[in-house]
Amino acid sequence: MSSSDGETLPPSGAPSSGSPPAGVRLVLVTAPVDEARALARTLVEEGLAACGNVLPGVHSVYRWEGAVEEAEEALVILKTSTEGEGRLLRRIPELHSYDVPEALVMEVPRGHPPYLEWVVRESGGRLGSGEG
Repeated sequence: MSSSDGETLPPSGAPSSGSPPAGVRLVLVTAPVDEARALARTLVEEGLAACGNVLPGVHSVYRWEGAVEEAEEALVILKTSTEGEGRLLRRIPELHSYDVPEALVMEVPRGHPPYLEWVVRESGGRLGSGEG
């Protein structure tokens, strides 16, 4: 696929930066609102995440111990380096009140290079690093 100026585009249609993978991950966590704010702050203060966005107003429906439950929660979106991912995933259960906290990792295939570099720098990783 080509853009109007003849540049070859990847299948997604977005221009390729040509730079190496930045090694950035998003980690999604749900928690009660006050706990979510404290969790995000602690993880950023400890250098395990560069940033944490707390989105209140999440209504969760889930099965727990044989019953369907509902809870008002917040979604925390944490940005970390691939290198710091393992440390972050080990720390979340230590801080979280749930027996089995949600911690889902999503790869960031590309983004604004200065932002990706900032995330990697602030969460203790190196640009282009391998799995953590």
